[in-house]
Amino acid sequence: MSSSVPSAPPTTEFSGRTGEVLERLNRLYPALIDLSLGRLETLLGKLGHPEDALPPVIHVAGTNGKGSTCATLRAIGEAAGWRVHVMTSPHLVDVTERFRIAGKLVSEAELVATLEEIERVNAGAPITVFEVLTAAGFLLFARHPAELAIIEVGLGGRCDATNVLKHPAACIVTSVSMDHEAFLGNTLQAIAAEKAGIFKPGVPAITGAQPDAVMQVLNAEAQKIGATLLRRGHEWQIEPVASETPQTPPSGLIFIDSKGKLQLPVSALPGQWQTENVGLAVEALRAAGLAVPDAAWQGISRVSWPARMQRLHGALAAHLPDGWELWLDGGHNPGAGHALANTLQSWADRPVHLLVGMKQTKDASGFLSPVLPYATTIWAIQEPKQHLALPVEAIVAASDGKAHVGPTLVQALESLKVQSAAKPARVLICGSLYLAGVALTQDGWQPGA
Repeated sequence: MSSSVPSAPPTTEFSGRTGEVLERLNRLYPALIDLSLGRLETLLGKLGHPEDALPPVIHVAGTNGKGSTCATLRAIGEAAGWRVHVMTSPHLVDVTERFRIAGKLVSEAELVATLEEIERVNAGAPITVFEVLTAAGFLLFARHPAELAIIEVGLGGRCDATNVLKHPAACIVTSVSMDHEAFLGNTLQAIAAEKAGIFKPGVPAITGAQPDAVMQVLNAEAQKIGATLLRRGHEWQIEPVASETPQTPPSGLIFIDSKGKLQLPVSALPGQWQTENVGLAVEALRAAGLAVPDAAWQGISRVSWPARMQRLHGALAAHLPDGWELWLDGGHNPGAGHALANTLQSWADRPVHLLVGMKQTKDASGFLSPVLPYATTIWAIQEPKQHLALPVEAIVAASDGKAHVGPTLVQALESLKVQSAAKPARVLICGSLYLAGVALTQDGWQPGA
């Protein structure tokens, strides 16, 4: 499957010295997305195939939960004392967030030098920006020793640039739902087939609970390619330890697979769906045959991943009355909307106000439909620096006219303060990772934590 969409001239997604190099490269093949592998395979050959010189790789695809699963893998690996490389996308504030080398974000200087080296070697051949960034990640990771590399798929799987990896230690497919239909297909089965395209012969493939239509496709693809599919509820299980009262959070998790039982801590990341992401990470490490010390599982209790049900305490939160809470989540598709609805249901002790901004290509109605019943008010947001922002009028329409126009985060927060009653409330900024990046910048967050 190959699909491309031409971009507008310079993007606003990158800035600084790194952005200057990427804008030059963007002119070589100005497409936002072009799903194929040939151009990158040619470039990697000229670079000496750095993708073949990596430590054991866990390759992560899926619609929702990829970032949290990668963060959980990293936390466990670092708790084991390992040096861990991580490549994720997109970034929230700065492109250096995409590359964590042996525990630390790449410096701008090293990333610029690597991109300029790739630019010279590429010698003007057609190449997309994401392919260049993928090549940069492989080159950086091959040059720095580590015990584990975690590679997140950018889009889909089968034709994603990261799928040049020939023999990862394990593959993961997180929760699959509708998203990126223009590139991956307009059915769950088509999207699942694209995600399963990262499966490799003889490599364990791990997945969680999936809709029947998705699981059937994953099973068929695994059998066809000769991969062992390890499914939650079949080959592995994970459940919270029941608490004494419904109001008390679980004290831990019980994980069981063919290697036995583990008692695990609850993830430091909020949200009921994080239980499954923990299970995916644990099963991938065990199925890959990596020797994880027992004490390393405690890393689960220290997972950090920005814009995933993250509480904000900085400059943005200061616009709210005392006692109010400000939260941020980057979920942006129907599957994420259903997951957020579960959290909002548990927030029934306070009024909930949603500040929603979305990307132009996303299904706004599909995202909003599950969360609307739990919102006291909803505000349509279109920040000036929000990349590819959906107009506020479209968000209002998708909310069946229920949304107020912000149109900015600060204006919406100030409006809520004026209208506020005495009772404390919660405010959730959601709908877009690009909006999340704007919110984190305004709140004073810095990459690298």
